[in-house]
Amino acid sequence: MKDHHEIPFIGINGANPLGFLAALGAFRATQEISTASTIYLSWRPSGGSWQPVLHTSTFGTTERWIDALHSYLSAQANHPALTIAYNPKMPPAAFRAYAQKAQQSWLADSNDTWASFAAAFGSDGVVDDRNLTEDTAFRTMSGAGHQHFLLFMNELARDTSSAQLQEAVLGPWRYRDTQFSMRWDPEDDRRYSLRWQNPSTDPARNVRGANRLAIEALPLFPTMPTTKQLATTGFIGRKSNDTFWTWPIWTHPITVDTCRSLFAHVELAKREPQLANLLPLGITAIFRSQRITIGKFRNFTPAQAIGF
Repeated sequence: MKDHHEIPFIGINGANPLGFLAALGAFRATQEISTASTIYLSWRPSGGSWQPVLHTSTFGTTERWIDALHSYLSAQANHPALTIAYNPKMPPAAFRAYAQKAQQSWLADSNDTWASFAAAFGSDGVVDDRNLTEDTAFRTMSGAGHQHFLLFMNELARDTSSAQLQEAVLGPWRYRDTQFSMRWDPEDDRRYSLRWQNPSTDPARNVRGANRLAIEALPLFPTMPTTKQLATTGFIGRKSNDTFWTWPIWTHPITVDTCRSLFAHVELAKREPQLANLLPLGITAIFRSQRITIGKFRNFTPAQAIGF
């Protein structure tokens, strides 16, 4: 890739669930912008963790890339993929109509953004005990405390600045922002027993740019009905105490399409994946985070390296 230059995401830690998603979201969004060229992503060790590196031939400087990224992400505000409802759990007929419109949009203009998000959000083929569609394992909220999964996504699309995006990818993460956290960062677990102060009087802080970028990664993790449940790519388990998300780290630059295939690798869906079986694919680490349920909300725990 002699014509490509590197943009290191020095602010992102690949062992953080939100950080990993943010890197993927920036990667996928950049490919959406750069339709005439192929974008690649790799990871390299940095400070005891893993740092993502974007490989692109489209942008001359990091500043130009940030500006283009901000323009693209801002244009997604009020996109029909994000405005069907406040939450993806809905009557099957409503979700079916939503998915059919997404399919028609894809066939009409060859843009698969809406369809990709619909596939990531859920399926009308599986319903819960309330006869509502089962949805993605990435959903962390569904209305309690006025926190709504799709509404928060659209709010982040409507109002995230280029400076906030820059903080997400170049760091450091200062946790100065309030509102609209997607709850994918382990820091969002605000149980009193884990904090110096009462969380009810200690305002929640997040990294808004990272949350905005992470949304763009969801199309890389589609859902699929199985004989028993709705499966989300990368997840195992189905209960509040046995659901885990597993993701790989790789060192050779790969494309977005290769990412899609990699995340669906059968080894990652095992209870005890073995890194040795993935080394030939260039995977050098596997991380796993547990999705936990605290009251009416879900959170992700700090990830652990596994498979050794």
